[in-house]
Amino acid sequence: MDKQELRKIVRAAKREVPLEEKVRRSLPIMEQVGELPLFQSAQTVLLYWSMDDEVYTHDFVRQWYKEKNILLPCVDGDDLLLRQYTGPESMQPGPQFGIPEPTGPVFTELDKVQMIVVPGVAFDRHRHRMGRGRGFYDRLLKSTPNAVKVGVAFSFQIFDEIPVEEFDVSMDKILSE
Repeated sequence: MDKQELRKIVRAAKREVPLEEKVRRSLPIMEQVGELPLFQSAQTVLLYWSMDDEVYTHDFVRQWYKEKNILLPCVDGDDLLLRQYTGPESMQPGPQFGIPEPTGPVFTELDKVQMIVVPGVAFDRHRHRMGRGRGFYDRLLKSTPNAVKVGVAFSFQIFDEIPVEEFDVSMDKILSE
């Protein structure tokens, strides 16, 4: 199965699950993230502001931003820039996809990012990740060498094996419900 076919299968599976159910299924996944010793000790964590078809992160971001330096990605052309989440008032719709993004200064000390919580379309048992196809996260993950990469997904997004290319960045850990 190629990547396009797999994306189509996962997209159809996501459509079968109502948003409220995705939010409910996300709770144990994000609880696992919060219980990780690395998360507990980390000062700087890159999360993401979830879209309707992803593991829901909004409450988790709001829960932790006063205790940790919580960064969120912001789309800039073909790349992701990082900005700190400082509260709901700091968010505005992003220019390319309309996903809310923080508006503060760009965070450039990528070597200080200790942990990255990564969304994906599909993952496999070998900790490979497949994204939406634009390479945003693969480029970002290569520029954060000190960060532990934790993929989060619903169980129907995890396969025995997915197609992998040389530029794909693997996860250190994958969590699902």
